[in-house]
Amino acid sequence: MADQNGNGAEAPPVSPKFSILAQYTKDMSFENPNAPRTLGPQTAAPNISVQINVNARQLAPTDYEVSLMLEGGAGQGADTMFKFELNYAGVFRVENFPPDQVQPVVMIEGPRLLFPFARQIIADAVRGGSYPPLYIDPIDFHSLYLQRLAAAGGQQQQRTA
Repeated sequence: MADQNGNGAEAPPVSPKFSILAQYTKDMSFENPNAPRTLGPQTAAPNISVQINVNARQLAPTDYEVSLMLEGGAGQGADTMFKFELNYAGVFRVENFPPDQVQPVVMIEGPRLLFPFARQIIADAVRGGSYPPLYIDPIDFHSLYLQRLAAAGGQQQQRTA
């Protein structure tokens, strides 16, 4: 039986809504341990490493905090040029999504929206340390989510075996 809105017509379908309520830096660290020695001209390109992690937690029935954690640094051999850690987060409201789609939306779209801001914070911090800004390549959060699901599935199977 169709829902009625009082005049005999069916109620219009409610469309899914994903909105950002807030975004903020939770924690930021930049270290320049060997300055000023490492600030001069470099003989070779430094080795740059970046690790990314995404976590989420439910705050209310429709609200989720998503934390995008970026950690990395640059160096040549044993000389560290710089290191950084950033935990950049946002609060998202997820409304009218089927229950099986909430986790993927939160874990893929949340960090995708936060990433450009986190990327700029890292670039500014590195530039503030007297190095050229570090612009981190775009991240495929969908693939990252699928990798985490596969890893979690493997762990689940190992626990039950």
